[in-house]
Amino acid sequence: MTFKHFIAVLAAVLTLPACKTNTNENMSTLNLTREWDKTFPKSELVDHSKVTFHNRYGIELAADMYIPKNARGKLPAIAVSGPFGAVKEQSSGLYAQHMAERGFLTIAFDPSYTGESGGEPRRMASPDINTEDFLAAVDFLSTCDMVDPERIGIIGICGFGGMAINAAALDPRIKATVASTMYDMSKVNVEGYFASEDTPAQRQEKRRALAAQRTKDYAAGTYERAGGVVDPLPDDAPWFVKDYHAYYKTPRGYHARSGNSNDGWNVIGCQSFLNQPLLAWAAEIETPVLLIHGEKAHSRYFSEYAYSLMTGSNKELLIIPGASHVDLYDDVAGVIPYDKMEAFFKENLK
Repeated sequence: MTFKHFIAVLAAVLTLPACKTNTNENMSTLNLTREWDKTFPKSELVDHSKVTFHNRYGIELAADMYIPKNARGKLPAIAVSGPFGAVKEQSSGLYAQHMAERGFLTIAFDPSYTGESGGEPRRMASPDINTEDFLAAVDFLSTCDMVDPERIGIIGICGFGGMAINAAALDPRIKATVASTMYDMSKVNVEGYFASEDTPAQRQEKRRALAAQRTKDYAAGTYERAGGVVDPLPDDAPWFVKDYHAYYKTPRGYHARSGNSNDGWNVIGCQSFLNQPLLAWAAEIETPVLLIHGEKAHSRYFSEYAYSLMTGSNKELLIIPGASHVDLYDDVAGVIPYDKMEAFFKENLK
């Protein structure tokens, strides 16, 4: 290393933002991987580091921070999470890195109970806590010296698109929201896919099954898992399951810490979605929201439903021609509208 190169590296380190990271000795120390273990290549246009912060339940969250190289002054910031059952080394990190290349300070975080973040037992989900995770990310970004706290946005992918909308309805510090290829996790748990389980009798059967599972798990002292992407793939699998398999179960998107790539969620993990509707207050979101979905995605109706609930001229539904659900997970199909997202955030985080 030349002296000139050493000075450049030192200057880059010294200009990284000071953020209020966890220092509470009573919190668990997370085991954070230091090497690059993402499903996408590292960009030479951004600086990357690991950070931690905590939510109001005291759960410590792990995140990757991406900062535009040679950034100066107060930056607009974006927190990214999802898909549901994925980790920050997959889609959320990819989105975060791309947006950092475009001038935003970004973090991609693992939600509570997943990935490198804290929370026990593992692989649980909660409409409350997972919404809170977004709010905690805003807490964290608001304390970063390089972040303008009046210019913070969020991106939720897949199931965390619904959580992002819920967060936007709850927290006016969030000045702009993108939900990409979103799931409404309440709607799909209450009604099943395409309203195939949308009767009181069917919902009561789900309640009975989950209640029985809770008794079984408590007696066993452990939690039974289900919900990872099926592998090997059956010949008669629905096309959207094949779409998931092509990402989560192949080198394209597999990650060892991803529930979707492995054994999924705890069977009772989504129980509370049955009576906690995520989009109940979507109509009262005053800040801009951009919904992005693939034309051919099985999940497209979730974004269309969310859009139908929203009010105001600052809401937009963008349908990507020919795209499937998983096409918006990575850059293989080349259809994620980064230019549109950049323009949306630059217009609304100013």
